Formats: sequence, C-alpha cells, structure tokens
Amino acid sequence: MSKKNSLSEVTFSRYSLALYELAHESDSVNEVEQQALTIVDLISKSEDLKFCIKSPTISKKELENLINSISEKTNMNELLKKFLFFLIHKRRFFYVDKILGEFIETCSKKRGEIKAELISAKDLSESDVENIKNDLSNSFNSKIKLTYKNDKSLVGGLILQVGSTMIDTSIKNKLQKIEKQMVEA
Repeated sequence: MSKKNSLSEVTFSRYSLALYELAHESDSVNEVEQQALTIVDLISKSEDLKFCIKSPTISKKELENLINSISEKTNMNELLKKFLFFLIHKRRFFYVDKILGEFIETCSKKRGEIKAELISAKDLSESDVENIKNDLSNSFNSKIKLTYKNDKSLVGGLILQVGSTMIDTSIKNKLQKIEKQMVEA
C-alpha cells in the first residue's frame, strides 16, 4: 500500500513540475501560481466543487464545463486551463488539488524560499510576525515563506518550524515533558 501512495506522490510531482516548466517557458509562472492558489482555495472552501472533482459519476464533459465556467469568472490563464483539461482527459482530475498544491510548492522552491510555520500562544501583531520573518531570513540566508497561527492552548511561548527544524518553547510542551517524567518515575 505504501508503494501506491509513493507512486501517487511521484505522479503529483511530475505533473506539477510539467506545469511549472510550461509556465516558465511561457513566462507566466507568477500568474499561473496565483490562479492555482485561487483554485486550491476554492476547492478547500466548496463542498460542491470537491464532490464534482471526486465523484466518479461526473463525466469528462461536465468537468470541462465546470472548468470553462471557472475560467470565465476568473479570467484563467490559457495554459492553466489547457492543463486542467489535460488532467480531465488523463483521468487525473481527481488529484487536481494535490497537483496544484505541489505546483505552488515547486514555485516557492524555485524562488529559493524556505517554508516556515510559527504558532504562538499570544496573538502577535503583523509587525512582530514580520520581524520574526526578517530574523529568520537573515539566519537562514534565504527567503522565508512564513505562515502564522495563534493557538491559545499552548498557554505561553511559541512553536517555530523551519524546514525540518522545530523549536518548541511552549509551556504546554514543557508541562507534557514534566508529566512524562513524573509518570516514568
């Protein structure tokens, strides 16, 4: 079963890389990336759209009509539209959200960005988050793509993950360590 999952991930990667190369050749990477972000966001927010994408009873023609409708409303890039039609004809449209998500990640990597996530117990201001982002950029000598979340369950402190490096200074984590030590004693 794990071979099937890894095969799917390889497939997502290949399709997303192909889209990136086509967009790069046509000098439309930024436009296609922004529209891909919009489509992924639309899919995540619309249960009806998820159903249409995942349902085996929806015909290719109905999916094409759906793409045409979205294209008209969003003024979709022609390359992206053709790519989505290609996925429909290859019976890969079922994975469109994963493929486009991988494409967005590929764009970020090609720009040299490092993905980072910041979770804090205290609600941070935009300037605080921007200062942390700038400090990380200086520390890692790279552009940082930072996502920020507020999680009051941490009680205090923060969790910062940059790539595969994680720093957890939350009180919740410290309490869990103390609890574990007490149980083991």
